[in-house]
Amino acid sequence: MTSRERLLASWSGSGYDHPPLCAWCFGFRAPPHLRWQRDGREVRYWYTLRLEHIHTLPQPWDLEDDFRRVRAWRSIGLDDLVDVSVPWGRDPRVSWRDAELPPAGAEAYPVLLREYDTPSGPLRHAVRRTGEDPGEGWVVQPPRVPLIEDFNIPRAVEHLVREPGQVAAVAHLYREPDPDQRRAFGERLRSVRAFAREQAVAVQAWSAFGMDAMVWFMGVEGAIFLALDQPDAFTELFRIVSRADAGRTELAAADPGVDLIVERGWYSSTDLWSPALLDRYLFPHIAEMSAIAHRHGKKFAYVMTTGVRQLGERLIEAGVDVLYFVDPVQDGLPAEQARELFGGRITLAGGLNSTTLVGSSSAEVRESVSQALDALAPTGRFILQPVDALHPDTPWEAFREAIESWRLWKQAG
Repeated sequence: MTSRERLLASWSGSGYDHPPLCAWCFGFRAPPHLRWQRDGREVRYWYTLRLEHIHTLPQPWDLEDDFRRVRAWRSIGLDDLVDVSVPWGRDPRVSWRDAELPPAGAEAYPVLLREYDTPSGPLRHAVRRTGEDPGEGWVVQPPRVPLIEDFNIPRAVEHLVREPGQVAAVAHLYREPDPDQRRAFGERLRSVRAFAREQAVAVQAWSAFGMDAMVWFMGVEGAIFLALDQPDAFTELFRIVSRADAGRTELAAADPGVDLIVERGWYSSTDLWSPALLDRYLFPHIAEMSAIAHRHGKKFAYVMTTGVRQLGERLIEAGVDVLYFVDPVQDGLPAEQARELFGGRITLAGGLNSTTLVGSSSAEVRESVSQALDALAPTGRFILQPVDALHPDTPWEAFREAIESWRLWKQAG
């Protein structure tokens, strides 16, 4: 089987030659023999273009780097995918001003400020610039306040949306891609399709934010309180998000080079939201996005690292084909229990937490890999994958042990 054929089989349960091993990279420090040169400098840390619209990387990373990462992983037998992130549009009538305010009074840090003028009124987004050094390889805080950025949430002085009267203005900042973005996305996909055909690898497109966008726009507490205290305003904001997500998903799913549509849900589990709110908002949204993907003959994946035991059945009902992730550490869901609950009805990726690779012995890594494969590989719908990525502090030696354990398991099977 080619890598693409193996992943397609794992997503559908049609029968693979062996369970794939994939590894997303979030600043992974690659071993010297797998690195390449860029502009005369060695590329030591690996990323993915999944991150391009939502994080600030400490080094350049473009489509050619994604291609080189895929080739490197494939050279040692792993199954990698090309990631594409679908852009979102902005009303051309919107303008904004950026500023940096010095520390004042009780505020110990400079404050980055972005003020928007929209046809539905002004919006103001203010975030502390904390300036800490996260260490080599980790994403960094940008020198401005982008609309969507994880650094914004805990450092916010003022979130983008703080009251119901500001909701309508968000529709001018987060909307479906405009014609220029659609053309640019199509041009990128032409390059991706050519590479994917040449290398026989799959392509996954990240096209929807769902409830995660609510947290980016309002912060955790603000989003939850708005849902409870002002449900009409929350519903309207989520409708704005869903409309933009649907446009992004339609664009990606319609492209013949895309194999898998992905919606992220790192902020969309029972850690933050009650089951009642998830039933009211999230699962209908997922069902809408999965229906778009399926209408175009594509599979649909959802990312959720906690709450899988409680919400997995609802994800299946909503049309999710692939679940990133099942995690025996972060979510406390052993592989055997995941098989009993969901085995064969949805593709499960994971089984190995990335922290296991940081602090465990070789024997513990081997045992974790074997337990996951023994329990879930026979379902025909399992992808062995560190949850949720390889990071700058993930030692190559430990991941190499996981790779070797996977190889030995394949040979024994």
